Amino acid sequence: MMSPDAASTPSPLAPVARDFHAPSTEQLGDAIADLAARLHAATYELLVLIRQFDASGGWSDAGARSCAHWLNWRIGLGLGAAREKVRVAHALADLPQISAAMKRGALSFSKVRAITRVATPATETRLLDLALSATAAQVERFTRAWRRVDRAVAAEETAQRHLHRQLDVWIDDDGMVVFRGRL
Repeated sequence: MMSPDAASTPSPLAPVARDFHAPSTEQLGDAIADLAARLHAATYELLVLIRQFDASGGWSDAGARSCAHWLNWRIGLGLGAAREKVRVAHALADLPQISAAMKRGALSFSKVRAITRVATPATETRLLDLALSATAAQVERFTRAWRRVDRAVAAEETAQRHLHRQLDVWIDDDGMVVFRGRL
């Protein structure tokens, strides 16, 4: 004899009735995009709190070596991811346009993480425009290239400074050793 519960349970081989009220793929896509924007905005709030917590030194009260170590211990972030969160949190303090875009959910952490590696107040607007119109992968490639160019320019500037360095040493009329240099 079959139990009443077993009789009401459909057989795994029985055809499944289609739910005609299920959302369309377009509605699902819109729901995903809406939720992602809210997550981006929430991530911005998290970064603001991390910056404030780090600035207050709250992590040292718990005996942690750094804010990143505290995040690793307290909320389970990997140490590398925690370091990136702290770095980005501090970078956003000097980048109000990028901060505002993330706060309203228009930029993901992936894009913000990439552009804050190279952004300055002078370049913020251009990088924000790029981030709003490109994919995260494109933003990553662009900022990697930007960093290579920055390193090349810095190396050239260092080489130019080395070309102009000099050191002159002589004994003055009073017998004192005099140094004059540009190092």
